[in-house]
Amino acid sequence: MRRKVKNRNIPEPDNVYNSPKLAKFINCIMDSGKKETARKVVYKAFDVIKEKTGNPNPLEVFDMAIKNAGPMTEVRSRRIGGANYQVPREVRPERRLALAMRWIKDAASSKKGQPMHIKLADELISASKNEGSAVKKRDDTHKMAESNKAFAHFAW
Repeated sequence: MRRKVKNRNIPEPDNVYNSPKLAKFINCIMDSGKKETARKVVYKAFDVIKEKTGNPNPLEVFDMAIKNAGPMTEVRSRRIGGANYQVPREVRPERRLALAMRWIKDAASSKKGQPMHIKLADELISASKNEGSAVKKRDDTHKMAESNKAFAHFAW
C-alpha cells in the first residue's frame, strides 16, 4: 500500500473566486511558467460562461464539469507470469481531479480556430452537461475498465 504523502503542496486559493480547486486548474492551464497569462485565460473563460449560461456563478459550472469529467475506475498494466493484464482499479480522489483537469485542458487546446478562453469555456460548459471530449474520454476509460473486469482479482 502507498504511504501517505506528508508535505503535498496545495496552491493558495485564487484571488477572484477564492477557490483552491480553481487555483490548481490555473496551474494546470499554465504553460512555461506564464501564470498571469493562464489566469487571464481562465477568468475570460469564466466571463464567457457567465454570458452563455446566464449563471452569475461560473464556479458552479466549473465544479460540475470537473465532477463529470473525473473517472471512477481506470486500468493499470500488471505483468503476471509473462503476460501483461489490464487490471481495473479505483481512482484516488487526487488523481481523479488531476485527470479531469488535464482532460478538459487537452480537449480545449485540441480544438482549432478560436481563442483559448472561448474553447475552454465551451469545453467546461459541455462537460458540465455531461457532453464533450473530456467526458467521452472518461466514458472510454470506464468502458475499458468494465471490459477488463475479469482481471480484477489481479489487483494489488
